[in-house]
Amino acid sequence: MKYFSFGQQWILIILALLVFSTLYFRFYYRPLPPPQEENIREIVIEVIGEVQKPGIYIFQTSPTLRDVIDKTGGLKEPAFLDKSLSSKLLETGTLLTIKKESLRETKVKMGRMAANKLLVFSIPLDLNQVSIEDLCLIPGIGESLAKEIITYRQRRKGFRSVEELKSIKGIGENKYRSFKTFFIVKK
Repeated sequence: MKYFSFGQQWILIILALLVFSTLYFRFYYRPLPPPQEENIREIVIEVIGEVQKPGIYIFQTSPTLRDVIDKTGGLKEPAFLDKSLSSKLLETGTLLTIKKESLRETKVKMGRMAANKLLVFSIPLDLNQVSIEDLCLIPGIGESLAKEIITYRQRRKGFRSVEELKSIKGIGENKYRSFKTFFIVKK
């Protein structure tokens, strides 16, 4: 009877492990699916005017006017705010201008942040509101193409969808794909 040498035994053990691991990974191993990235969408609000700390604030959920004012440290001077506005949920890209009207009344004007700030925070621009200057901020859009987009919008009395950009002279499929994420159409 012949015995394997010590070196041969090690080679057999390694080969057996390779065969077993190959079989295991081939038939039994199922990798875990990658963790789903939660689509966390931050709500960006800019506040200017009569608050303690004007600036741009980021929220994880849609804030109310009261939430935003609280985050800014409150109003500079005590005043009454319209109750109907205090509980209204704000959307991302909102610009709040808070102005003191009288001793007891403070006026809140809601608008849209400047296009350059919206783009910094990856907030799409509304095709029915953008100016030629705003359009020129987007890579791939020069002044002549921006004018074509505005002309198309005026002729059609507004965009109904972002896909309408494909109908504009100078915008092919590739160009459309490269900047469609920069735009939305609000109804």
